Amino acid sequence: MNRNMMRQAQKLQAELQKVQEELESSTVEGSAGGGVIKVIMTGKQTIESITIDPETVDDIELLQDLVVAAVNDAFNKTQELAATKMGAITGGMNIPGLGF
Repeated sequence: MNRNMMRQAQKLQAELQKVQEELESSTVEGSAGGGVIKVIMTGKQTIESITIDPETVDDIELLQDLVVAAVNDAFNKTQELAATKMGAITGGMNIPGLGF
């Protein structure tokens, strides 16, 4: 590996580290039922909070379905966020092991 390639690899590694740090500090909001359930999730897919409109508590099955939908919505948004940030670095190339 020549010096130029080594520098490029080190630069890519530094940029990837920066993206991972940005993802850890980023949050997305997933929701369901027109916003009666809201989930805040970090870019690293850790749930920070779940907010439930008290009026939905009367129907437990509906509540459970809405929580699942809101979590899935937040999860999908973190995937999109990671793909966008990684795509900016890799130029859209699919590099094995770098996916989230």
